[in-house]
Amino acid sequence: MMQLQAPQSVVMIRPHHFRSNPETQADNAFQRASIGDVAGAARAEFDGVVAALRDHGVTVHDFDDTGAETPDSVFPNNWFSTHAGGHVAVYPMYAANRRRERRWDVIDLLKTRYRVQDVIDYSGLEQDGLALEGTGAMVLDHIGRVAYVARSHRADPVLLERFCTHFNFEPIVFDAADAEGRPVYHTNVLMAVGTGIALVGLEMISDPARRAMVQERLEETGRDVIVLSAHQINEFAGNAIELSGRQGPVLAISARAMAALTPEQIKRIEAQVRILPLSIPTIETAGGSVRCMIAGLHLARRNERDLT
Repeated sequence: MMQLQAPQSVVMIRPHHFRSNPETQADNAFQRASIGDVAGAARAEFDGVVAALRDHGVTVHDFDDTGAETPDSVFPNNWFSTHAGGHVAVYPMYAANRRRERRWDVIDLLKTRYRVQDVIDYSGLEQDGLALEGTGAMVLDHIGRVAYVARSHRADPVLLERFCTHFNFEPIVFDAADAEGRPVYHTNVLMAVGTGIALVGLEMISDPARRAMVQERLEETGRDVIVLSAHQINEFAGNAIELSGRQGPVLAISARAMAALTPEQIKRIEAQVRILPLSIPTIETAGGSVRCMIAGLHLARRNERDLT
């Protein structure tokens, strides 16, 4: 059964030329420069994540990276998203070398294995200097139909309005910054929205009225809102994703992020989902964590007879 907020199937891209990306370093404060050849370590971490997800009953469609000039290819959630009813969006990217990550063979697999009605391709708007980096720039509440967005270079307001009109989301936009006043580059490092819980770095939302609004809208849907500190956000505790496993929902989160949570927060999370900590220290040097690695599939599977 397909869960509205917690997909049972995902797409992931195995990195072969992983390294820190100089084109994204300027506005990604979470990124650290790579020391030496880290591609092999990143690939091993990736394979460990895939194995752990499959062990828990999550379907993983894994693709190998095909280009040497795509250091961030392990983060596919930025260039496409999928939506109930058979809808797919393809997004324009901010950094030039990230635009090469788009894979039409991935979209072809979706059309073959799942019921896809249409693909709306916004990527041509890169020529106009516009970017909207998928479920990195937007944290989507598929239940409440809200798109939470931290203002950044990666989320053009005009394109956001267009996406929300096409896909029936209400945009809630806010400014968010770290202790040094640097804007949060992607909303999905700040917050994660599951079925019954939400992890949110509320103190990093600058305007008190917007902060209260975000909390109120999440609580309206009956979620337990777990407030994360700026330190926990820096440890990637907001960069998690709920998935539907064989024995119920799991929260995929990095081991580093898990270590930053308090016992009380863990207890509240475990009241709703099983926590699945995943060790990806090398991949996290690129400025993203577990959520960034996973493109959830909110699509209905085709019947077996349709595939023959």
